[in-house]
Amino acid sequence: MKILCVSDQIDPLVYSNLAKERFASVDVILSAGDLPSDYIDFIVSTLNKPAFFIFGNHNLSEFRYYHKKKQKHKGAHPVKEQEISVFDMRGSFGAEYAGFKNLRDRHILITDPFTGKKRPLLISGVSGSRRYNRGLNQYTEKQMKFALLKMVPGLIWNKIRWGTYLDIFLTHASPRHIHDKEDPCHQGFECFNTFIKKFSPRFLIHGHIHLYDANEERITEVKNSSGKNTLVVNAYSHIVLDFEETKPAGETDE
Repeated sequence: MKILCVSDQIDPLVYSNLAKERFASVDVILSAGDLPSDYIDFIVSTLNKPAFFIFGNHNLSEFRYYHKKKQKHKGAHPVKEQEISVFDMRGSFGAEYAGFKNLRDRHILITDPFTGKKRPLLISGVSGSRRYNRGLNQYTEKQMKFALLKMVPGLIWNKIRWGTYLDIFLTHASPRHIHDKEDPCHQGFECFNTFIKKFSPRFLIHGHIHLYDANEERITEVKNSSGKNTLVVNAYSHIVLDFEETKPAGETDE
C-alpha cells in the first residue's frame, strides 16, 4: 500500500494535470496540515482515493466547523467570548478529519505484518502546533499531553481487538528534537516522543517544518517499545511512502 503525504506547500507535481498518472499507484492520501481545502479536494477528486487530514497553525478558516469551543476574538474591535458550533463535516472536500481522533477505516484493509490477518488501517491524529502567540490551534506541552491521554482508551481497544495500537500517527508539529527548530513556533512536542515509544506506530507523519535544503533530514528512525522502529517522516510538499516496505517510495510515482 502506497501513501501520498502532503503538507504546508502546494506542490506543482501534485497540483498538475499529470497527477493521476504520476500517482496512479497511491492507495491513501494523508495531509499533515497548513494546506487549503480546495487543494486537498483537488488531490482527492483527481486520485479518487481515501484521504485523511489534520489542521496546522495556518489555513484555519474551516477549523471552527470541526471543534466546538469558546474562543476569544482579538482585533481592533474585540467582542465577547462566544461559543463556536461544530457541524458534521465528515467527507467535506473528500477527506476525513483525523484531528484528536482514533480512526479505523474498514474500507482500507491491510494485512497485519505480525499476524498475517486482514484488519483496518489504524490512524490517530492531532492538529496544531506549539503555542507561540496564543493563536488558534496552538497548544502548550501540557495541553497536548492531555489531548493524547484522552485518546489512550481507543488505542487500548485497538490493541485488544487487532493486536496493535495504531499504524500511523498523523500530526502537524514534529516530536521534540526530531526535525524541529529552536524558535518558539517550530519546537516539537516532547509528549510525541513518549507517545510513539509507548504505542509504536509504524509511521509518525508530520508537517510544519519547511525543507529549504535537499540535505536536510526528512526521515528519522526512532526505537519504540515493540522492538520495531517508528519512521518519523516530514511530509513537507509531498512524499510517497510504501507501507509494506516502510521506506519512501520516491519523490514521484511514475
